[in-house]
Amino acid sequence: GAGMKKLAILGPGVVGGSCAEILLRDADLLERNAGEQLELSYVLARRALPDRPYKDKVVTDFSVIEHDADVFLVIETIGGCGAALEYVRRALAAGKHVVTANKQLIAEHGAELLALAKANGVSLLFEASVGGGIPVLHPLSQCLGANEIYEVRGILNGTTNFILTRMIEDQMSFEDALRLAQENGYAEKDPTADIEGIDACRKICILASLAFGKHVYPDGVYTEGITKIHLRDVEYIRAWGGVIKLLGRAKRLQNGRISAMVSPAVVDRHSQLAGVDDVFNAILVRGDAIGDVVFYGRGAGKMPTASAVVADVIDCAKHLNRKKLFGWGSSEEGYVADYRDMRTALYIRAQASKPDQALEAARKAFGEITALHCEDAPADEIAFITPQDTERELQAKLAGINGLTLQSVIRMTDY
Repeated sequence: GAGMKKLAILGPGVVGGSCAEILLRDADLLERNAGEQLELSYVLARRALPDRPYKDKVVTDFSVIEHDADVFLVIETIGGCGAALEYVRRALAAGKHVVTANKQLIAEHGAELLALAKANGVSLLFEASVGGGIPVLHPLSQCLGANEIYEVRGILNGTTNFILTRMIEDQMSFEDALRLAQENGYAEKDPTADIEGIDACRKICILASLAFGKHVYPDGVYTEGITKIHLRDVEYIRAWGGVIKLLGRAKRLQNGRISAMVSPAVVDRHSQLAGVDDVFNAILVRGDAIGDVVFYGRGAGKMPTASAVVADVIDCAKHLNRKKLFGWGSSEEGYVADYRDMRTALYIRAQASKPDQALEAARKAFGEITALHCEDAPADEIAFITPQDTERELQAKLAGINGLTLQSVIRMTDY
């Protein structure tokens, strides 16, 4: 290699700190893997950090990093789309490679930043933004390059999967399972991004953008979290032979558009995704030549994420002269189809003052339903599964049934 390659880390938080730790501790190993000597030269922070092992590398002004021509790569671990977006734009414009774990940044600004990287002859790498330590974006872009990819679906958030697993296996309430996730460090004090599906939405946007070649924006993807899932829903579905998972799904449609959504979904207990428990993630890719491929591993935690960041750094150092075309283009209005036009079957749990009559009315409305039973259900509660139709049609038929108070509506999946 040609001497020393200088690196900068933006943000000394959990992931940034872990990256710094790996870079300082494993310098020899990294050099062997990268074929270059990599030196951590700067850590951008708001103030001095006298108790950190990299205290002498801390700077508070980004322009120091921006104007140092020897910095070949910047690792962004600030998060969000404020300072992070500004610094990444400036780093790319200054001809520096950028590696990031920032899902929100890539999901909201990926197309723009990839174009900026290309214009400046540098790479923007973000393997760590999806699935923590599971390598999925590289295989998706390279090994599957010869495949027409039809569909990507997965369990993309470790926190919500942990909560649902505790509800399924230990009959824990949602509230208790969330508290346990927080005690175990899997959920933040403010768990909104996880439990409302926002994190999974950003990840399916990145996966769909890569799989289908056009940018998918989070605000165009219907997103529903797990806060309304009741323990009785878990029990009815268990009796039917399935489990409830929070799934991110994106599918190529016939007309050049795609469908994309994040929501709780009923998965048959024999499905490959049914057995993915606790903080594990799994991403299932369906292609024409390969059939189904599943990527599986730990999704949550600082070390898996940091190791994915460092793997990108090594990759970038290794292939400095070989430009990797990696990414996607912009998309047009209406690229993501309306989820209400997609076909599905629905699981329904509802309150009915006259349950027998309500089930009869549901049978009339839908033509055929599967009634479900659960041992500790109140007398005035019914649960059933509708046949397949567009969501628009199913909702219209539901609305036409008198005397029903809907408690829970969950989509069914066919695998």
